[in-house]
Amino acid sequence: HVQLVESGGGSVQAGGSLRLSCAVSGYRHCVAWFRQVPGKAREGVASISSPVGTTHYRDDSLKGRFTISRGSARDTVTLEMNALRPEDTAMYYCAAAFGRVVNSPLSEFDYNVWGQWTQVTVS
Repeated sequence: HVQLVESGGGSVQAGGSLRLSCAVSGYRHCVAWFRQVPGKAREGVASISSPVGTTHYRDDSLKGRFTISRGSARDTVTLEMNALRPEDTAMYYCAAAFGRVVNSPLSEFDYNVWGQWTQVTVS
């Protein structure tokens, strides 16, 4: 049974940084971060595979500012967010693909376990 617990959201001024953490019970899963703004579709932000650790980012803009990584114990996936912009404001979700082959690392349909969201607000 996989459980995900997010932490680290908050409010920050534009240009600031935040670190989101996702505690994962069991490390042999592809894990991704998604975000959603009310009234809009949820979108993939970044993902990291297991065990190789291949990463994917939504676009070059995020790749240059956000970094997804897995802790040495492989039980935590971190999203380091730098140079934050107001458009990064959203509810951020951690998701895992438990027992699944992931074909589209940033597609929400490839993930079957979701954590509670954590709010990120950039002003």
